[in-house]
Amino acid sequence: MINIGNNIALLALLTWPLVVFFLFRALTVERALIWSILGGYMLLPQLSEINLPGIPAFNKETIPNLAAFAGCLLVLGRLPSLLPESRIGRFLLALFLISPSITVLTNLEPMQFGIISAGSTVVYDPSNLERAMLPGLRPYDAVSSLANQLLVMLPFFLARSLLYTAEALREVLVALVIAGLIYALPMLFEVRFSPQLHTWLYGFFQHDFIQAIRDGGYRPFVFMPHGLWVAFFAFMCTMAAAALFRMSEPAQKGRMLLLMAMMAGLVVICKTLGALMMTVVFVPILLVLRPRVHLALSALIATTVLIYPALRGAGLVPVEALLARAAAFNPERAASLGYRFANEDLVLAHVEQKMLFGWGGWGRFMPHNPLTGTSEVVVDGTWIITIGQSGWLGYLALFGLLALPLLTLWRQARKPLTPPVPVAVSAVALILAVNMIDLVPNDTLIPFTWLIAGALLGYAEALARAPKAVRMHPLSPRRQSLPAAEATAGEPEKTPPKRRTIL
Repeated sequence: MINIGNNIALLALLTWPLVVFFLFRALTVERALIWSILGGYMLLPQLSEINLPGIPAFNKETIPNLAAFAGCLLVLGRLPSLLPESRIGRFLLALFLISPSITVLTNLEPMQFGIISAGSTVVYDPSNLERAMLPGLRPYDAVSSLANQLLVMLPFFLARSLLYTAEALREVLVALVIAGLIYALPMLFEVRFSPQLHTWLYGFFQHDFIQAIRDGGYRPFVFMPHGLWVAFFAFMCTMAAAALFRMSEPAQKGRMLLLMAMMAGLVVICKTLGALMMTVVFVPILLVLRPRVHLALSALIATTVLIYPALRGAGLVPVEALLARAAAFNPERAASLGYRFANEDLVLAHVEQKMLFGWGGWGRFMPHNPLTGTSEVVVDGTWIITIGQSGWLGYLALFGLLALPLLTLWRQARKPLTPPVPVAVSAVALILAVNMIDLVPNDTLIPFTWLIAGALLGYAEALARAPKAVRMHPLSPRRQSLPAAEATAGEPEKTPPKRRTIL
């Protein structure tokens, strides 16, 4: 039943729906939804999956998504709203769901190697051939890809309907801090004794072990795909702890400061420069600047990432300057960065043949040697993988859906007399924006990313629905959050008591 892993891995996948069922019985629906997605990402086996013909694989992403959807359906007794309220949101969602099917239908032909063409003469030379062909995509893959896209978006749909309040977004931050505390001991153990927990429990190591060795020691993997994912997870936990520190009462400041320092320590032991730099830059921004500045910065980041491929294609990204700066800091890292840029350029040149919808799966988006059929191209970033597999329209759909909550929230927050955005909301927005930055060098797009994107879009849409009378009421509390404003919108207006002036 399972393609990789032992019986414990199979049991973990099969029993997670039961865990989700008990979460929905024991917790509020908001907390149950958060922990169904976050807990599955933290604990379920990596790479293990149950493959049945004709449908997407059941793994640590699809099983929690489906179980959370079933739990919400049972608790609410209704189907959550699936369509964003804005036209651009609906267009991006439709493009995200449909474009992979079009990719399949435009890639039915196999890619054959060992064929030399010289004018009208075609010669097949198998002497150096290591791979004869890459298969074409099959028509029924179009249906499977549509189902897969729907499964991927379930956390987005559910969070948009259920986690759209400031209180729910604060629950997201609290969950991240608790998750960091849960992961602290396993991370410390693997830093000291090497990443072994996944192997001991599920029977295999989830990546190349050489990737776990760093700076004369180890970096933790626990049950995540790679140490880079663990490092970014630690960054998210640190940002959450910083937000809770800023929101805490004076009597709790000391305890929350200690908690934030502990989360920052987890980032340090991950031995990942990118996550450490993000922590050094964005935690002070979260602690010092106003929430509306957070939203403006998040919108700027989202816009920059959204147009990043166009900037690369136009030569506006200062690649040489970045390599020179990296070489001054660490020559080894500079060489790695240069290798990454070179591989991305090869993929972009290959994608020019199928610009709109890409090459699809099976490694077809990788440039291959036409004589041997081999490919030495390695790419890691979500942006280049998405463009290679789904083309520019697929990239626009995916990154547009991630950027939409940040841009919509920033736009709504700028409107006159809009109630101030709580720190909990702006902190989650910053986390999503930095996750978009990390999608350029890494493939750290996880179900929890879609959950916070959906929650922020729901909050932004609710902010847009807030009646104008509520926004313009002269006695509207300056610190009134959006849900409170919506809840009181239908109540009769109370006449304010007249103030007395004593001369």
